Order: sequence, then structure tokens, then C-alpha cells
Amino acid sequence: MGVLKKRLTDILIESKNITPEQLAKALEIQKNTGQELRSILIKEGFITEHELLAILSKELFIPYLDLSRYKIDPQIFSLIPEKVSKQYKVVAVSLIGNTLTVAMFDPLNIFAIDDLKVLTGYEIDPVIASEKEIFKIIDNAYGKESTVKEISEMTMSKEEDMKIIKDEQLVDIGNTLEDSQRAPIVRIVDLLIIEAMRSRASDIHVEPAEKELRVRYRIDGHLHDVFRLPRKNQNAILARLKIISGLDITESRLPQDGRFKARLKDKEIDFRVSALPTTFGQKFVLRTLDRSKLSVGLDHIDMSPEPLHLFQEAVTKPYGMILVTGPTGCGKSTTLYSIINQLNSPNRNIVTVEDPVEYQVEGITQLQVKPEIGLSFASGLRSILRQSPDIILVGEIRDFETADIAIKASLTGQLVLSTLHTNDACGAITRLIDMGVESFLIASSLVLSSAQRLCRRICPRCKTPDNISRETLEKIGIYDFVKQKNNPTFYVGAGCSYCNNTGYFERIGIHEVIMIDDEIRGLIINKASSDQIKDFVVKNRGFKTLRDDALEKWLQGITTLEEVIRVTTQE
Repeated sequence: MGVLKKRLTDILIESKNITPEQLAKALEIQKNTGQELRSILIKEGFITEHELLAILSKELFIPYLDLSRYKIDPQIFSLIPEKVSKQYKVVAVSLIGNTLTVAMFDPLNIFAIDDLKVLTGYEIDPVIASEKEIFKIIDNAYGKESTVKEISEMTMSKEEDMKIIKDEQLVDIGNTLEDSQRAPIVRIVDLLIIEAMRSRASDIHVEPAEKELRVRYRIDGHLHDVFRLPRKNQNAILARLKIISGLDITESRLPQDGRFKARLKDKEIDFRVSALPTTFGQKFVLRTLDRSKLSVGLDHIDMSPEPLHLFQEAVTKPYGMILVTGPTGCGKSTTLYSIINQLNSPNRNIVTVEDPVEYQVEGITQLQVKPEIGLSFASGLRSILRQSPDIILVGEIRDFETADIAIKASLTGQLVLSTLHTNDACGAITRLIDMGVESFLIASSLVLSSAQRLCRRICPRCKTPDNISRETLEKIGIYDFVKQKNNPTFYVGAGCSYCNNTGYFERIGIHEVIMIDDEIRGLIINKASSDQIKDFVVKNRGFKTLRDDALEKWLQGITTLEEVIRVTTQE
């Protein structure tokens, strides 16, 4: 018993059930192996576990409970998570009023009792129980393999849970630790969602493996392992995810997409769910869409002054096309929705066609692409044009047909906003040409092309000055650039509990923006390459690349040089 070893040794000597020599030998073994004294005494045969528990019960005035003869209510048992039960060797056995009776291998472990009190919200009344019996109950309870049918029946049996699976319904998950009426699998899934919301995760990855179910969170763009769940509970957990996402629980061979909402205290988040069949089962990715982070206008998205000015000028145009480019997860949708929120007013008809609809915004019409029934970006966009729109948002231009219709719409009186997957702002022009769009149409319609990335911010609570040698700056090729800034102070995150010892907290966008003018239109019509267009705007328009914008934010102490290099490595 590691917590109050001296008390245990005194009790054993006073009871005369073991000799001083036996106790000395047990203590020596403990010193060399680090095992618990109680386990050593039993293993060495100095005393039986039944005798030891009887002595402790008598001397400590703590009841002894034979768990092999006691039937535990599963709802009471599930008040303590499996990980905590194994860590402290405890089992919840009964709940009367505000007092939770807990069978413990070490009833003198005051740290365990305090943690259980905070974790469950109840007063803890300890009883002594056999270590072997405690682990037997834990293994039996958490080891019971549930099927999809069992979980669906369990969750569908309550009217409260019926609300969870309805499309576009709010899942008010509250505090699952206080909800003793919920089944363990339901509470496990709720816990995954709660921890993701608390950790600011942008994605939850639930990944079946050969021997376990791995759960990872993407926080500030990086994946982190958070849970390893038993393989035997995989079907039940994945079924629960399907139920709350409105997916077909009987389909496991085809990819599926769904969504649901969750609220923790006053915070409400949309979850977009994707299920993908893999070798060991369906992998789920739950993407969090926090509408509270959507800015009402471009002024609130931490864009540098130069690109912000160009964007503000472009969105005042009555017609034309604005393109935002970059890889998946770089914040393109956030930028476009910030523009939409700025332009959203009763005198404008704003329509979007997306796959999927990421953020639901009041006051605009949003169309979900459904290729399985023939509703593609192109066909949806063609129908939207009959609705007399003023502003159109096309989620992504993927093919010639969509590009052709979008460009023609921008030439006939609509402001069209869309995205492309290209590496830089100039690449968007050549990508449209590669799709087969005539260069003169691109030159006539395109108002602005931009590219963006997200880099991590330095944690404000552990931000500390950083020394970077001249040799390092010269090797990267930015020494002369830094020298012009009058020897600025560099910063780095030291790592703290606030940022989970990463040194970073949240992310900020970096941007490059090209406003299309007559000279650039001439280059486009002549089918100049993206490099030629880029060289021209750098020399003649003071164009700042993604690397330039990232370096500025580094010199301002917003991010680190490491992040600049990581995010703009292709620049």
C-alpha cells in the first residue's frame, strides 16, 4: 500500500500475523522492485489476502466487502471510468443519496478518494475489497463486447436519446460525469466529444486498428493521441457515432457522411462526420465547426493590412470572381464566410452551393451538393442562376463545367466567391486554364486571387525571448531581411499547462493576394505562366508572398521561425 505504508506496517506488527523478519524481507523486496507491500506479503505467502483484509477492516474500522458475492448495478459501476478504476484499483458499488460507496484495494489512499470525489461529484465512502476481485469486475464490465444491435436498442430505448439521432437536432451533452442514467458506451462517446471541445480540437479521428480503437485530436493543425480503447468495444462505439450522426448503422461497406450539433455549457458546435471503410472497420473523422469563430466581416480575421485592403476593395465590386486557394484545412471556408457575413443584408440575395454545407448562416440560401441524385456543383449552380442571385458562393471549382458556369455568372452581374486547391495565388489562374477555360474569360471575370495557410500562434502564457544565430538566419536566407528590421526580438513558446506543453495556442492566417488589373489581364490573355505572373507582381506591384507575410508575423512575435519554415516550405 504505497500511500500510508507506515500505518500498514504498524498494524501488521501489532496484529502479530507476520514476524518482524518477514516484514523486513517484504520491505527489502519492495525497495528493489517497487511493488506494493500488500501484494508482496500475499505473494510471498507471509499472509493470505483474506487474513490481511480482515485485519485491515478491524483495525481501520472500514468494512470488508466480498465482491464475488455482490451484484453491482451497471449504472452505478459506470460512474467511474475504466482508466480511473484501473489506476486506483476501485469499483463503485452503491449510491445512496449523495454518498457513493467505493470498493478499494487501498482505502487509505486519500489522493484517490479526493480525485473520485471531484470526478463523480459525490461524497466517497470507502470499503475494502480484494485486488483480484476488483480487477475481475473491471474486466468483466468493460470487456463485455457490445454489438451494433445492442447499442442501437440501448440508445433508442429512451426518449431523451431519440432526440440525438434526429437530423439537425441539438445534442445537449452537458456533464456526463453527473449523468448516472446513461449507459457506458453513450458516456464514452460523449466524453470524446467533450474533451475535443475543451481541447479546441478541429477534428476527432476514431481509427480502428488490429488490437485497439485509437482516438486522436487535431489541435492547432497537429494530431495528438488521446485515447486507446479496447477493440472489443469498437462496434458499440462506432454504432453510437452513427446514431448521433444520422447514419445507417447497418451499412459498413460504403463511405457515409452525416452531421450533428453538440452543446457544452453555453458553447454550441456543429460536427461534420465522415465514415470510411478500412481494413479493421470504419474510420470516423468528426470535424468541428465552431460558428462562434466566424467573423462578421474581414476586419476580424487577423489579416495583415495589405491583403485586407485588397480584399475590402474587391468585395465592393458589383460583379466578378474572387478566388481563395490553399490546401484542405487552411481556413478558406472561414475567409469566404467572413466575406458572406460582411455582405449579408436584407437587400441582397446570397446563395451558396457547397459539399457539404459547413456553416449554416441565417439570411442566406444554402444548397447541399448530392452527386448520387445528379445534383453537382455545375447543375446546382445552373439552377441558382435562375433564382436571381446577387452573390454566389461555390464551395469548390473542381471541373471545367463548374468553372465555366461560375465565370459566365460573374460576367453577367453576379459576384462569385469560390475556392481552388492550388499552392499559391498565381497558380489559380493557370489551374483554370488547365481546366479548359479560355484565358480571355478568366482575364475578364477574375477580380482577385488569394492563397492562404494557417500557422500556430505562440502561447501567450509561456512566451519567452528566443536566440537565433546569424548562421541560422543566413542559412535560411533571411539575414538581410531581418537586419533591415533593427534587430527585433524573437520569441518562442516554452511550453506550459495552458498549451499542453506545445508552446503554441490557436492559429493565425497568412495570406498573399493579387488584385487583377489591366496589365495582369494582358499577361493572362497571353497565357503567361504562374511564375511569370508572380515575378511581375513582385517587381511591379509590391506583392507579398505567403513567406513574406509569415516572416512579418514572426518578427511581430506572433509565431515562430520554425512555423514559418514549416508552413511556407514550398515558397
